[in-house]
Amino acid sequence: MAARFLSLADVEEMLAISSRQAYAMVRSGELPAIQIGGKGVWRVEATELEAYIDRQYARTRERIQSGEM
Repeated sequence: MAARFLSLADVEEMLAISSRQAYAMVRSGELPAIQIGGKGVWRVEATELEAYIDRQYARTRERIQSGEM
């Protein structure tokens, strides 16, 4: 069974981004996440990460079609 929640380290690895970038995406709300436990460890639901990726594909297509790239 696939994990429902991913750590920010998992997100970093999957998107090939830095920990600073992943944290900024979560703090800004660009990538929805929740905090778990007393230390407030961030977790991203796998479906939210997939939805984020889908949104990024759509934005990229829009930029290409509008000639912004």
